[in-house]
Amino acid sequence: MIKVLIPYALRFATERNAEVEVAGGTVGEAIGSLVSAYPDIKAHIFADDGAPRDFINLFVDGKNVNALQGLNTPVADNGEVMIVPAIAGGGGDSDSDSDSDSKLTNEEIARYSRHLLLPEIGVKGQQKLKAAKVLIVGTGGLGAPLALYLSAAGVGTIGLVDFDVVDESNLQRQIIHSSRDVGRPKVASARDRVKGINPLINVVMHNTALTSQNALEIIGGYDIVADGTDNFQTRYLVNDACVFLGKPNVYGSIFQFEGQSSVFGAKDGPCYRCLYPSPPPPGLVPSCAEGGVMGVLPGIIGTVQAAEVIKLIVGGAKPLVGRLLHFDAWRMSFRELKLDKDPNCPVCGKNPTIRELIDYEQFCGLKKTQDSEPIETITAVDLKQRLDNGDKIQFIDIREPHERAIVKFPDAIIMPLGQLVRRMDELNPDIDSVFLCKIGQRSILGIRALQEAGYKGRLLNLQDGLNAWARDVDNSMPVY
Repeated sequence: MIKVLIPYALRFATERNAEVEVAGGTVGEAIGSLVSAYPDIKAHIFADDGAPRDFINLFVDGKNVNALQGLNTPVADNGEVMIVPAIAGGGGDSDSDSDSDSKLTNEEIARYSRHLLLPEIGVKGQQKLKAAKVLIVGTGGLGAPLALYLSAAGVGTIGLVDFDVVDESNLQRQIIHSSRDVGRPKVASARDRVKGINPLINVVMHNTALTSQNALEIIGGYDIVADGTDNFQTRYLVNDACVFLGKPNVYGSIFQFEGQSSVFGAKDGPCYRCLYPSPPPPGLVPSCAEGGVMGVLPGIIGTVQAAEVIKLIVGGAKPLVGRLLHFDAWRMSFRELKLDKDPNCPVCGKNPTIRELIDYEQFCGLKKTQDSEPIETITAVDLKQRLDNGDKIQFIDIREPHERAIVKFPDAIIMPLGQLVRRMDELNPDIDSVFLCKIGQRSILGIRALQEAGYKGRLLNLQDGLNAWARDVDNSMPVY
């Protein structure tokens, strides 16, 4: 028997099982047995042509099967196959010179004395930290510990990129912000906290979204980039810009109870595209806003990222280049997976085909193509008006059971996202269907799946989901 390790992002399809024992002698046979036992997982692992999806990696004994024999890779009896999906985020010494501007003052010697006592860092390493410039992309769950610990460590210049404002729901994990900061720009809140920890450093605010138009200019002013983003289009943008500019990209990503970290963009190491050549379709991988996240998880992964940044600046250490650190907080386990540089990578390979920043929203499938059938939406207010008028509507709640326990919508048909297509005969095509999820994102994926399966009825997406209904129609319902 072979044990297949299921990531949190896919456990909805395996009845929440984290491990599934299957029969087989190869990776392909093991995954085939898994699909036979849990058919809903097939579309998340395999494309229509039967090949594994680009955003899914399979590992045996810590090695990516893409570098072995693919699906034909043998697996020993009692061996393990690990599924690693993309989840809704260096080289050696810093190039900065330890010139007179980076000499340590008496105040700095007192502040950083515990670093100075470490021979691996010492005075010279602390001077490198003082001279370094680090850009943190995102000041949320991962960006919070990154900014806090890098400022405390004495990184001389910290850049903060974010265009969002602090929301009350952020405070469960984004410990750089406080209750009094709700409504403020995140970069302003983060700057105040960082300067409160260490007034000796320089903080540069970039209160803007990182785009193809400004990424090279912004990233170009820093030595290292720490990726704390929460969406795929920015991840690919950061990766490509770092490769083009020769900047190390310290990566971290989180989802529910799992996290990943690595260092991409190093000269001889892989980049993010080597691991995930293309992103999952929009909505297939829920964001933390939809799928949830254990509050301490970004603190753990963000602190790992901070450690990698410090090591890259000081030099002499072994960074996570060519290695992916995988962490499962629920099971309290760390695994190290080997990553290989893809010689055919379109960005960092031997013959790159992408030589400039592209339209990342289009690349991630966020722009509607001419062939796409439009998704009809309905606001909560308009939906309430239709109900008041006596219109007959069937509501389809695509959320998982644990999420419905937070708030229920009366008289809704319970049909989780992974079951929609095979259960579509249970729907009445003569009645308008309104799809329900938390914020109206996963339901788009469900509607698309039914459209492609040939469902003939009218499909409507509740704009901004059940949170909009709670906000605009029924204030007795919680917003979550």
